[in-house]
Amino acid sequence: MTDADLIARLIREHVEIVAYDPRWPDSFEREKAHLFALLPSDVIRRIEHFGSTAVPGLAAKPIVDMLVEVSALDDVKARVVPVLEWEGYDYIWRPTSGQDVPPWYAWFIKRDSAGVRTHHIHMVEAGFPQWESLAFRDYLRAHPDLSADYVALKRRLASEFPNDRVAYTEGKSDFVRRVTERARGPGL
Repeated sequence: MTDADLIARLIREHVEIVAYDPRWPDSFEREKAHLFALLPSDVIRRIEHFGSTAVPGLAAKPIVDMLVEVSALDDVKARVVPVLEWEGYDYIWRPTSGQDVPPWYAWFIKRDSAGVRTHHIHMVEAGFPQWESLAFRDYLRAHPDLSADYVALKRRLASEFPNDRVAYTEGKSDFVRRVTERARGPGL
């Protein structure tokens, strides 16, 4: 399968929003321990749980998002990709936003025995834009009223775009941007 075939298949996979599962934090911790045990310690610096599954009580796609700080993406390509592909993870070298727009980063998808996505692992260097997602996560944790608005938006988008993950994600982008700006505060 070519990279283009894999990407085409991935973006058509079903989008489903489910009620919050209190097992998601444990799933994150188990995968975090697995990655630290499996991968080179000089490459993997820290691992954070982000996205909707990291916000208690928030309905989400049942996929645990993980943000992994790495020493260098070149090391990820050379020393992490072969290990995780051997373990059965899907691997994509993808742009941070848009099509073919740097910076690029390593993205892995872990699946269960039935082939269902369980984890998205985003490997980036310090200073990459993905780190702003932690401010979004923390703001939603502190503001449950916004969490309810976010869930309503996600459910509507999942209904409108059940097999178009790109449209689903793009539909959330304005909300995420506004909340992230609010989280950063005035003048930042």
